[in-house]
Amino acid sequence: MKLWEKGYKLDKQIESFTVGEDYILDQKLVSYDCLASIAHVKMLGRIGILKRQEVKRLVRELNNIIKLTRKGRFKILKEQEDCHTAIENYLIKKLGRLGKKIHTARSRNDQVLTALRLYYKDELSSCKKLINDLIGTFKKFLKQYGGIKLPGYTHTRKAMPSSVALWVNSFVDSMKDNLKLIDFTLQLIDQSPLGTGAGYGIPFKIDREYTKKLLRFKKLQKNPIYTQNSRGKFESTILHALTQIMFDLNKIASDLIVFSMPEFGYFELPKNFCTGSSIMPQKKNPDALELLRAKYHVVVSYEFQVKNTIGNLLSGYNRDLQLTKEPTMKGFEITKESLSVMSLIFKNLKVDKEKCNKALTKDIYATEKAYKLVEKGVPFREAYKIISENY
Repeated sequence: MKLWEKGYKLDKQIESFTVGEDYILDQKLVSYDCLASIAHVKMLGRIGILKRQEVKRLVRELNNIIKLTRKGRFKILKEQEDCHTAIENYLIKKLGRLGKKIHTARSRNDQVLTALRLYYKDELSSCKKLINDLIGTFKKFLKQYGGIKLPGYTHTRKAMPSSVALWVNSFVDSMKDNLKLIDFTLQLIDQSPLGTGAGYGIPFKIDREYTKKLLRFKKLQKNPIYTQNSRGKFESTILHALTQIMFDLNKIASDLIVFSMPEFGYFELPKNFCTGSSIMPQKKNPDALELLRAKYHVVVSYEFQVKNTIGNLLSGYNRDLQLTKEPTMKGFEITKESLSVMSLIFKNLKVDKEKCNKALTKDIYATEKAYKLVEKGVPFREAYKIISENY
């Protein structure tokens, strides 16, 4: 039975259309919804809606659902629509009328927001860990190869001398900025929506501070209308942070694809990191790097998908907002996998010192030559002209 059912059956095609993939996506949210429900149950006990023994029984069964989920034994059926219905149906089956009390002082609107916020907090924390792991991998790579010089480029042409250290450290710095973006995003979403109901509050006194404390949110999201309006807005902010991470991975991948070409040969990928050709026996293709490069654009598309979905909606909950869940979840999956793969690549990447040195041709030192003349008192524009005549 669905949470909203009122004695009639929904048309099967309409039911399938409105549920979409939500029942599949919500498998990721079951444990988070149970944790939020445990806090809600304890609050209902605190304000006298539930008896102490009722609280214990509900909490026990909610913890059982978490255990079943970890074992892969709690499945959401399509006809249940989402994890919220699946959980409540389970509680009613196990506890009878007591299970029907759990939705007191709660709407599915604030229920899903709470589960999503808890999920997002964990996913963002996972991204932070993976970024720090990548920074650590960069630093180990620099200990071995950082001192090697190689050409720097502007307009895809040789420009000035650079080094492996200068190149890699540019991404160390960018990843540190990405950590700041994630911290800001965490600060933004670390607000408890539980207790705001469908967007217009709950018609009797509850203890939102108590559930906030139990769920370890830093603050309450106070305005119930804004709580609903923030769905999609917060997902858009999350995806913006993820696109910045993916942008940097795209840049690294783009550089490595070119610099590992035989014509350059500055970097070398292991054979077992490359694919081959079905027709050309000699090919060693950097498919992993190409996919890392492409996946940035996929995550960008998710960000704009969410932004476009939430535009022009009337204040309050609209079913359109259901469609912000999947792109956000997929954005996390791609970003986490991409960070992990890039770390793996740098753990196995090699630098060819000889080819790097060979690429440091005389023309790359032209700017330095001009400044040597400047040190002798020649005006820069004249020094520039003198040196440029050799090229």
